[in-house]
Amino acid sequence: MLLENLIASCGAKFTNPIRTYSADELIRATNNFDPSCIIHDGRNYQMFRGFLDDRSIVVKKFMWENYEDEARSLAICDIIISMQVSNHNNVLKLLGCCLEFPIPALVHENAAKGVLNSRGGLGPNDQSLLPWKTRLRIAKQLANVLTYLHTAFPRIIIHRSLTPSCIFLDHDFVPKLSNFSLSVTIPWNVTSTTEVRGTRGYLDPAYLMYFHISEKTDVYGLGMLLLVFLTGQREALKFYLPEGDEQNIPYASASDGQIQETVDPKIFEEVGEDEKARQDLHDFTVLALL
Repeated sequence: MLLENLIASCGAKFTNPIRTYSADELIRATNNFDPSCIIHDGRNYQMFRGFLDDRSIVVKKFMWENYEDEARSLAICDIIISMQVSNHNNVLKLLGCCLEFPIPALVHENAAKGVLNSRGGLGPNDQSLLPWKTRLRIAKQLANVLTYLHTAFPRIIIHRSLTPSCIFLDHDFVPKLSNFSLSVTIPWNVTSTTEVRGTRGYLDPAYLMYFHISEKTDVYGLGMLLLVFLTGQREALKFYLPEGDEQNIPYASASDGQIQETVDPKIFEEVGEDEKARQDLHDFTVLALL
């Protein structure tokens, strides 16, 4: 089934550029998936740091319990999309997979700094926020990789789950986008509909209300990420329930100037009186709230 999906996705010119790992190799690399090796605990998967063939790796293992079929579909989607996009410098490179577990496991390159926390920083308990220039550079590179997903292939790739937890940083603080398990591909210039999947707080309201998915779905998620970088807070938005509407619709607004009050004070300290830096901060804020 996995190979059939890969061939259908990659077409007649399909070649398999990734390695197939054995279960024994990954068990050995992660000390039998020891909890001490966990670097990220997602909603339906865990990521373990391991060491194999004289290199550090990250192993993604899906948790399934009573949802084996769904978990397998997520893993296969993750492998298929990751294979196609791993050559981009801002994607967490897929090295291979293991098909010997009930649910395929993915093996990625390691990213030395680890995964972003919910406030867009590094470290446990949301403690370590990044310098403003680093946040700005990360945001620009994420916009670049989204453009790649949306324009470089015969069908548009929609990530559909942009959150801090899918962004790793290497030793130079270069962002590496990961977790393509919820990604979908759609035709060009066609309105597509699909069930709503993703993380509450980062979902495009049009997608929530009408199930319409497009590049704008990712652009909205990126906007929410920009707000997190700007404020150093978790989802920088509010929820309200319109009368007679069953959907919770997220929104953010700077009409009353409140967003300026919530900008991370460290940013103002770093920017100081630098006119260009102030302009960059202003442009960033405007872009985040489009």
